[in-house]
Amino acid sequence: MADRHIPPPHPRKEPRVNVPLTADGIAQVFEGCADFGRRTLYLGDNPDRAIEMLYIVGQVRNERASDYVLRPLTQCKDLAEVNTLDEAYDRMAKGCLYSLAVSERTTADQVVFDLVNGWVALFFPGKDKVLTLMTATEEKRSISPPDNEPDVKGARDCFVESVRTNTSLVRRRLRAPELRVGETFVGRQSVTPVDILYIKGIADPQLAQQVEERVRAIDIDAMLMTGNLEQYMVGQEARTPFPMSFYTERPDRFCAGLAEGRVGVLVDGIPMGWLFPATLDSFYRTGQDRSTSWMVASALSVLRYLCMLVTLFLPGLYVAAVLYHPELIPVKLMLSIIAAKADVPFSTLAEVLVMLIAFEVVQEAGLRLPTAIGQTVSILGGLVVGSAAVEAKLVSPAVLVMVAIAGIAGYTAPSQDFSGALRLWRFGITLAAGVAGLIGLVLAGMALVYHLATLESFGVAYLTPFASCGGSGERGHVVFRQPLPWVKTRPRYLNPQNRRNQG
Repeated sequence: MADRHIPPPHPRKEPRVNVPLTADGIAQVFEGCADFGRRTLYLGDNPDRAIEMLYIVGQVRNERASDYVLRPLTQCKDLAEVNTLDEAYDRMAKGCLYSLAVSERTTADQVVFDLVNGWVALFFPGKDKVLTLMTATEEKRSISPPDNEPDVKGARDCFVESVRTNTSLVRRRLRAPELRVGETFVGRQSVTPVDILYIKGIADPQLAQQVEERVRAIDIDAMLMTGNLEQYMVGQEARTPFPMSFYTERPDRFCAGLAEGRVGVLVDGIPMGWLFPATLDSFYRTGQDRSTSWMVASALSVLRYLCMLVTLFLPGLYVAAVLYHPELIPVKLMLSIIAAKADVPFSTLAEVLVMLIAFEVVQEAGLRLPTAIGQTVSILGGLVVGSAAVEAKLVSPAVLVMVAIAGIAGYTAPSQDFSGALRLWRFGITLAAGVAGLIGLVLAGMALVYHLATLESFGVAYLTPFASCGGSGERGHVVFRQPLPWVKTRPRYLNPQNRRNQG
């Protein structure tokens, strides 16, 4: 089994480091680096028995290097009594140094990556092997409550930037020995550890292999942003604004996905986990759905799906009704709309589009500014500017209210990526309604359903389990949640026998 700490050399750059396996050779690699450290140590205060210790300041924890390496080297009686450096090497490799992880390295590549990962390297004169010891610092952000996925009755921890801390959070919840954690490295320069997690015997082995192959196929300079993983993983499936991967910052939701049979991905430096495959229903689930009464959870689930229809079709329905089908609107309401529009110089379609664009502008401004200023901008944009636009007869009050309802309804989607795709389609549906009325609205809705029906995520239809449940008994888990004691099976569309493999 390959050493976990040493990434395999990239096929286009082999070997990565081409220097002699000596202290001077490794020093050439880090020439000009202010954080590179080198010390000469004497065993038993004997200058004839000198070894070189190399390390990188900031990656090494000073207390560990001092207690696990320096103190034993200077105070261990067994090392002071040895006659040769070869004997000292053997004793260090077998326990004289107080480090849990000790490795023998035979190539410069291995030593360089150990140093970068926070290990110290011990070089012995005339020896063609190097001892490296784990003394890495574990400085990281402490585990805190999730900010973007709050849950009243759920756990209070979330993923952090350390991939090994994240895997420990998963292990605490899934203690089964069948949990598999594989690791690969992505990025020519960043050499970022990426872990693939699944439960053997539950997840489809072909799905796990396919996810691992796509991770290994990522060829970029640095894996630093979430989009680096998402966009490379979906590949040819990216011809859509809808997200093809489901991510979460909550370890409990991540573990629930693994228990269903999905495959998870964790990236070092990114405080979230991805689950594959992604289906439409996964973007409208919340962790609180399984923490509350099944009747309350079902009612809230129905409300979220109704809000999805409202944010998509309400602006287009208003435009179609006012321009082409006024008989659909009650007489008193229609008279009120006509009176309000009497002094507005723009058409109904232009009003709605302008207000939708203005809503997006205000939202983007609120997101990009600091929290306190962003809230102020949102309030000013929503209240002051909106009221001033109505009083100035630039837009009618009905349009302002309708756009506000559609915008607020879109915020009920648990996934903001999915909500962004709905907002994009909302513009297209509104334009279609402005051109052809209800016929255009219906045709645009059919085009949306057709588009969703053509999408697949790792061989699973995007509309699963709405359009295809892979067997009976799945539809009750989508909109209406059944009481948990009634749920006896896992989602069948993740079963290897029911899942279509894309290859």
